Amino acid sequence: MSSVTVSQLWRFPVKSMGGNQVDELRIDRRGVHADRLWAVRDVEKGVTASARRVPALLGCSARYVTEPDADAGPGNAPKVVITFPDGRELTGDDPAVHDALSGLVGREMHLTALPPHDDTSQHRMSMNDSLANFSPAVVRQDFGLGDAEELPDTSVFSTRQIITLARYSTPPGTFVDLSPVHVLSTASLRDLAAGGAPYDVRRFRPNVLVDVDPPKREFPESAWVGGDVTVGKAVLRVTNPTIRCVVPTRPQPDLDLDRALTRQLAERTNRFLGIYADVTTPGVVRVGDTVSVRVASPPNAAQRAASAATKAATKGVQRLLEKTLLRES
Repeated sequence: MSSVTVSQLWRFPVKSMGGNQVDELRIDRRGVHADRLWAVRDVEKGVTASARRVPALLGCSARYVTEPDADAGPGNAPKVVITFPDGRELTGDDPAVHDALSGLVGREMHLTALPPHDDTSQHRMSMNDSLANFSPAVVRQDFGLGDAEELPDTSVFSTRQIITLARYSTPPGTFVDLSPVHVLSTASLRDLAAGGAPYDVRRFRPNVLVDVDPPKREFPESAWVGGDVTVGKAVLRVTNPTIRCVVPTRPQPDLDLDRALTRQLAERTNRFLGIYADVTTPGVVRVGDTVSVRVASPPNAAQRAASAATKAATKGVQRLLEKTLLRES
């Protein structure tokens, strides 16, 4: 059996900005406590901005003024400080922060706190933006792909996830891209480098980085999909491998542009690295905690047939959404 332990823990106060390493995280039902309670609103486009399409945001980092209280969450975001590429620091309640973000990006931007659960105004996309999410040209741009390269495999997503991605820039009640918790292993950072220096974890922005020693296979956490992972006192159900867009290639403080990373991901992992997970049991996680993994049993014939049917249904929903969005545009 491999030994698996927590190597690093990360919390990102503002979506698409640099975050902070911490020694301890509380994981609750909605995910990592106080993770991504702020985001930048693209006022012109009417969506929550992402480094996928607004790469300048990666030049900023954010931290909380004080450690978030237990009741921090949607509708109650703690005070945040943003460090800009030129070294300026502005608090989230300073009106100048909006002008600074707008100047950085080149169009009107507004720092926004995560609204209460019943307010979807910061999440819902316009019809044009929904259509763009399914446009092959935009998908290629989002993933850094050339015209001749195959589009990413989205069959790992559930029907619910595809519908959510079609309607919202982020799932309502969160500023995460898709799932509450993101886990990555140090082994995968080494494996992807194929003998070179391991990739810097900051390119991939996980919440939990784990050591697997010794790894029994390349990209070991990819085998945990469908299983359960106990991290400290928290229990996670692994739902998907993490699909990788162009963001890891983007420059950020102390990290240069790396276009070759797109090719590495395509050739080594079919553009997946790390795993997404839902929270089964809330709990506290600390650096050094032991991680235990219960891998899902191999599917039987009936389960394989059901999985194939689900994937076909998901693709059918995606095609239907594409047609509907095209007709209504």
